[in-house]
Amino acid sequence: MLKPNATPFEALRWASLCFKEQNIDPSEARYLLMGQLGWNQTQLLSNYRTPLTPTQVTEFGKNVRRRAAGEPAQYILGRAPFYGLELRVTPAVLIPRPETEELVDWILQDHRETKLRVLDVGTGSGAIALALKQARPQWSITASDISPDALAVAEQNAEELGLAVNFVTSDLLEGLPQQQFDVIVSNPPYIADAEANVMDRTVLDYEPRLALFAPHDGLALYERLAHSVAPYLTVTGAVYLEIGYHQGAAVQSLWRQQFPTADVELRRDLAGQDRMVRIQLEKKGL
Repeated sequence: MLKPNATPFEALRWASLCFKEQNIDPSEARYLLMGQLGWNQTQLLSNYRTPLTPTQVTEFGKNVRRRAAGEPAQYILGRAPFYGLELRVTPAVLIPRPETEELVDWILQDHRETKLRVLDVGTGSGAIALALKQARPQWSITASDISPDALAVAEQNAEELGLAVNFVTSDLLEGLPQQQFDVIVSNPPYIADAEANVMDRTVLDYEPRLALFAPHDGLALYERLAHSVAPYLTVTGAVYLEIGYHQGAAVQSLWRQQFPTADVELRRDLAGQDRMVRIQLEKKGL
């Protein structure tokens, strides 16, 4: 039982036991408490034996029970880290993943130009678009999503971070004004319906299905993009895609069919899984 005046040490010990019973990583208790209190690691250690207020203890107890019931910690706190940013997240958007940070890295490594026009298709919380804008303030960045609720979250993140990104409601490219971009990036829904039975229940029960699943074995959105993207790319433009770990060959094949002269490169994430594809049109200067 959690005492009304429990210390952080006591609260974390209690939460860890609750999580172990549900096979949840006990370290999430620390993440929840630090997120609730707005503390960093140093502040937590400095106050380890200082009693919390009854209000703080009550809120922490509620948060732990929500997590033990399956709700992701990021939705409980309403925040999630991504590429050095702290983003607001709600059940209207996917929780940003570390693998997507690697996609941002790839773009930034490839493009060091001062001025660039970038489109983020299916922006969700705005994670990719805002990370790119933070790293390259002079870039002109547009971000689109089919979900008005997701765009509302992304716009709020942009406002809180003071980052100027143009947001557009669009089903892939269909709602966009006709203009050309140097880089188009997308982390679209790519999970096949047949994979639902092997997915984590936390993802299925809490994250938006609209942002997870796609027809045709998860390839439908890549196919639509491949067939519609040409008018929106400059002659030296590039497309960057996040993909499912088993989709590399299929995504490469369909983009090579659509752009036979392009360089289509597959890249693995830090876990060694196929995770990203870059479609580079004509090289600059050639």
